[in-house]
Amino acid sequence: MIRKILKNTSKHKKLKAFIKKYKIPSEYLSTNRKMISRGVLIGLFIAFIPMPMQMAAVLLFMPFIRFNVPIALAMCWLSNPLTMPPMYYMEYLTGSLLLGIKPEPVEMTLEWFSNNLDNIFIPLYFGTAVYSICGSLLAYWAVNHFWHASVHKEKKDKRLQKKKTNEEN
Repeated sequence: MIRKILKNTSKHKKLKAFIKKYKIPSEYLSTNRKMISRGVLIGLFIAFIPMPMQMAAVLLFMPFIRFNVPIALAMCWLSNPLTMPPMYYMEYLTGSLLLGIKPEPVEMTLEWFSNNLDNIFIPLYFGTAVYSICGSLLAYWAVNHFWHASVHKEKKDKRLQKKKTNEEN
């Protein structure tokens, strides 16, 4: 269903006029399986990284990799002010566990972070690497898998419908 919505949206007259007016390369808005899954991969990879201007970081990938840019930007929004603290705390705990470091109790104050940044930096970014790589690759595989399954189901349904209409005649 989402696949069909994306396909129909990409054929909309206003979108085509916008692309033509601003001379945007059409591959950055392409809605095929590869472009969508790459957009999810890049967007989630960046979303897990604790840094400012994540959306700008996604745009830095544009000259090197073709992907659906709006999807990648939307994936960045998964880390927003409400989800950032639990995400980054989970990454810190995971990094501490994997590195064998006893995690320090965290206080949500700027003073605590400025005093303890040296102690939490390595476990946080090690956990970030684990979640960025594993999470984005898992999402890439899931999008490919479900897109492929959706196409096959649609083809199967069309064959069954065609067979049913032939039998009625």
